[in-house]
Amino acid sequence: MRKNFGAKPYLYPQPVLIIGTYDEDGRPDAMNAAWGGISEETQISICLSAGHKTVKNLLKTGAFTVSVADAKHVVECDYFGIASGNNVPDKLAKAGFHVTKSGFVNAPLFDELPMALECKVIDYNPDTCIMRGEIVNVNADESILTDGRIDPAKLQPISFDPVNNAYLRLGEKVGNAFHDGAALK
Repeated sequence: MRKNFGAKPYLYPQPVLIIGTYDEDGRPDAMNAAWGGISEETQISICLSAGHKTVKNLLKTGAFTVSVADAKHVVECDYFGIASGNNVPDKLAKAGFHVTKSGFVNAPLFDELPMALECKVIDYNPDTCIMRGEIVNVNADESILTDGRIDPAKLQPISFDPVNNAYLRLGEKVGNAFHDGAALK
């Protein structure tokens, strides 16, 4: 028997995304966003309320980064979601994070988070809060690579559990995409 919950934002997994921008003074900012994902081959869509400093920043600069939150930095990544850049201008320093400027867009890369998407703003709809970005580069620290490819076991990305307000580390491999289903053909 199934239980109905009504219309809720429940979906698994929900990636924990750390959005990076620069403000008008060139000061880096980080924001935690859980409602986002790939929406086209080289496009990401994220739900961001207009009042966030991050939204103001990316609309001015036309650029942002999306870092994948990992298990090693869950405390800092959660902090980026509960502290507002509108009120706390030194969030990154308080979290002990360091920044390197992206070589592809006018946005910061966070040295502590080993994987990031470097993006240009396509558009933002303040009515729906949907921001779309063009992915111009994906980068990953060599520490999370195996045979030159991103290794999720080394990255240890976390997912937001909206039902229990928790973060979960993504688990083990359970199958082979575009292969295992062929057994049913």
